[in-house]
Order: sequence, then C-alpha cells, then structure tokens
Amino acid sequence: MIPVQSSNIGSIGYDPESKLMHVEFKDGATYKLHGVEAEEYRQFMAAPSKGGHYHTHFKNRHSGKVGG
Repeated sequence: MIPVQSSNIGSIGYDPESKLMHVEFKDGATYKLHGVEAEEYRQFMAAPSKGGHYHTHFKNRHSGKVGG
C-alpha cells in the first residue's frame, strides 16, 4: 500500500500480475478492485484528485468492499 495525498483516500496498492488494486479510504473502508490494468493504476496515481478519479473510473465498475 502506498500512502497518497487525498482528502478521502489514505492509500492505494496494486499488483500488476493479478490486476488487483486495493483502495483504503481514510474512514477505514477498503475496496478490492479486480481487472485493473497497469495504465489505469498509473492514471489513478497521477490524478490530482484521487477521490474524484476513483468515483469517476472505478466506483461502480469492479469494486467490492472488504473492510471498514
């Protein structure tokens, strides 16, 4: 997990081999996202607003809450 600068997201982890990404929010909720391509992860990490990027590109696509 890599800590990120965001008002909503605390850290993001990614495994390119399995295309699995974890997003941990500051409220303690953690989401596991399947099928995330490496370029999608790079764009997410480069986004000026991590929360906005998550809600636009990932929220309803392929996430499952795993904690929090």
